[in-house]
Amino acid sequence: MQNPHFDRRQFLAATAATAVIPAIPAFGAFRGERTQGPPVIVGEGSQRWACEHDWLTPPDGIAFGDTHGLAQDNAGRIYVAHTVGGGSTRKSGVCVYSPKGEFIADWGEDFAGGAHGLDLRQEKDGEFLYHCDTRRRCVVKTGLDGSVAWTAECPTQSEAYDAPGQWCPTNVAFLPDGDILVGDGYGRSFVHRYSKDGEWKSIFLKPGKDKGQVACPHGLWVDPRGSEPRVVVADRSNRRLQVFDLEGKPVSIHTNGVRRPCDVDFRDGVMLVPDLDSVVTLYDEKNEPIVMLGDGHPTNLRGKPRETFQEGRFVHPHDAIFLQDGSILVAEWVPIGRVTRLVKLNA
Repeated sequence: MQNPHFDRRQFLAATAATAVIPAIPAFGAFRGERTQGPPVIVGEGSQRWACEHDWLTPPDGIAFGDTHGLAQDNAGRIYVAHTVGGGSTRKSGVCVYSPKGEFIADWGEDFAGGAHGLDLRQEKDGEFLYHCDTRRRCVVKTGLDGSVAWTAECPTQSEAYDAPGQWCPTNVAFLPDGDILVGDGYGRSFVHRYSKDGEWKSIFLKPGKDKGQVACPHGLWVDPRGSEPRVVVADRSNRRLQVFDLEGKPVSIHTNGVRRPCDVDFRDGVMLVPDLDSVVTLYDEKNEPIVMLGDGHPTNLRGKPRETFQEGRFVHPHDAIFLQDGSILVAEWVPIGRVTRLVKLNA
């Protein structure tokens, strides 16, 4: 799983410090050539954010493919899962950066072509990454250095599949009791429940268009707001966010401001949703939109040259997370990759 360009001791030593709150970024040119021009601003009113495209860029020898997944560990290190672009001399599907955006390491050749969902969980034995690999059609738990703990493949025992090729997981979520939910977003649209050890337990949600059913459950997360935790599913093909209790019973459906949601994250009462239809949206505790950032709809520039991309406009946001400093990191589904940082401005 590891490659010779990764030295675990150097990796850990180089990033022992915790995250530092960044200054408002200057506009960054492609491949990280930072300039001192004024930042591009997205949003309005009290929700104005400085937008820095290509804040994270690949190292020499690696070209980003589709930038699919993001995670940050307790030390502030940032992980980017991507499919690996053409011309790469190293086929690492995961690149690692410092809290300041400096490249640290790369690993994960096995994820080349399939790196998709990426999530991190603090467990009794340390921090672990959970990868959804759409090429190999499996969920892989690894350490922060890429060492494999376990791999879960098609749950044929669920009787939801006639063949393993019908299963294609896209993202996971972690339940309060330690179990794991896996969204089969690119397969038959089931959501499954697994034990912490990667053993299949049950079907959590079934496919369909009705309330309580899902179609392309692309991303999911446990909402920590409110008196009881709820599971929020980015029900992408149904163009809605759907909320469930911890047993999989439907609670509510939300469509205001929703186009094709890809994933969810939470911080300080706010829900963050990267939407494949060219926007990143923040929602309040009632799941109503607060602001829609970088709206590039209906422009579709996937596959187009980088110079055609518009400043302050998203093409296809695929994952987004709140960083420890409160900024937002956005990864886009474009074959030349793009990772953008948004930093909130003072009112």
